Amino acid sequence: MPYSTAHVTTDRPGRYIKQLISHMGHKTTTEISGDGRGVITLSRGRCVLAPTGRAIEMFATAADEESLKQVQDVVTRHLLRFATQEELDVDWSSPVTAEQMRIVDPLVNDYLLTQCTPPDEVLQELAVQTRETTGGSWTMQITPDEGALLTMLVRMTGARRAVEVGVFTGYSSICIARGLAEGGRLLACDVSEEWTSVARSYWERAGVADRIDLKIAPAADTLRALPDEPVLDFAFIDADKVGYPVYYEEIVRRLRPGGLVVLDNVFLGGRVLDPAHDEEHHRVMRALNDAIVADERVESVMLPVRDGVTIVRRR
Repeated sequence: MPYSTAHVTTDRPGRYIKQLISHMGHKTTTEISGDGRGVITLSRGRCVLAPTGRAIEMFATAADEESLKQVQDVVTRHLLRFATQEELDVDWSSPVTAEQMRIVDPLVNDYLLTQCTPPDEVLQELAVQTRETTGGSWTMQITPDEGALLTMLVRMTGARRAVEVGVFTGYSSICIARGLAEGGRLLACDVSEEWTSVARSYWERAGVADRIDLKIAPAADTLRALPDEPVLDFAFIDADKVGYPVYYEEIVRRLRPGGLVVLDNVFLGGRVLDPAHDEEHHRVMRALNDAIVADERVESVMLPVRDGVTIVRRR
């Protein structure tokens, strides 16, 4: 499903959005939030209008390019109708699909990697071996900045009992284990003997093997076997996406107040934002993202880190 954006400069962003939402609310479905963000849902697509300091940021989506043009035309015509005191310039960008979406601009991406604590020699060598031995699967490995984020979050929570769902070759395990408080343990869940054999050797080299308990079995079974009480301090979920809802529920119910869950790949390469992508893992991730926001047991924030990271804190 294509989308397009427009940046409309004006000193009256909030006023125009309210007028537009109020007017079009008589003809179609509209809503406006407390922060002034408006949503117009038409039969052919949808448009979001967000006020900034001196502009309106508009995001239009539709099933196809023809429908997208119609959404753009309807919203633009009605917006210009209210601009009686100034001349607005509404210039929509060319249509972009989820496959073309850049969550992080390549230039920003490169800069981010240079502006965080760099990985040490062990992590660098692990990244190289992963690329050389796992074929195209090497992209499942987290990046150095995400690894640094995991270590920092673990340290900030003072975590002693941690869980990881999805080990792969062990990069994230090292990052989590290094952040644990003295005497802390990491339960690492995976189903692959082949890839975790690489992880084991690098855990030894990193000096964290004595803090990690590897369990080769379906993660859902491993989690359900844990004590049914709030004993976990930290968890990282980065495994099969269809299994995320089960992993999330089994972990949150065992998470102590103030404990954190970090979920990786919540954007699925931008496909979560595009209803045209309707495979099971797309539907599951969309539903889970919505469920987390509505979960009264926790507070959460979704970050545009790599392929999307959600951080959940138990109330």
